[in-house]
Amino acid sequence: MPTEQKVTGEKNSDQQTSVVRVGISEAAKLFGVSPRTVRRAVSNGELRYIVVRNRYQIHFESLVNWSQKQTTVQKKRDQQGIGQWIEKWKIKNPKYSPRTPDGGVNSKS
Repeated sequence: MPTEQKVTGEKNSDQQTSVVRVGISEAAKLFGVSPRTVRRAVSNGELRYIVVRNRYQIHFESLVNWSQKQTTVQKKRDQQGIGQWIEKWKIKNPKYSPRTPDGGVNSKS
C-alpha cells in the first residue's frame, strides 16, 4: 500500500490557494479510465493525494498533469471522459468569449 503524501495549500503572497480533490471513482469517471488504472497510478507515485477517512482524495491538478503525460489516458479522457464535452463547452459568441478571433485575450475593463 502506498504511503500517504500530504498535500497542503501553498501560500502565495499572503493568499491561501484552494486545492480541489476527488476520489478514485470520481477520477476514473472524469478521465474515462477504470478505477484500477487510477489506483495503479497512486501506487506508482504518479498522483498526489491525501487519505481522508481511509479513502484516497487525489489532487485534481496532478490528475490533469498525469492524463496529459499518459497517451492512453489522454485518448480515453478525450473519447470517454471530460474531453468529449470540450467542443460543446466552447463559447461561440465572441462577445462573451475571453479569447478574440486572433487568439488574444479580450481586455474589456
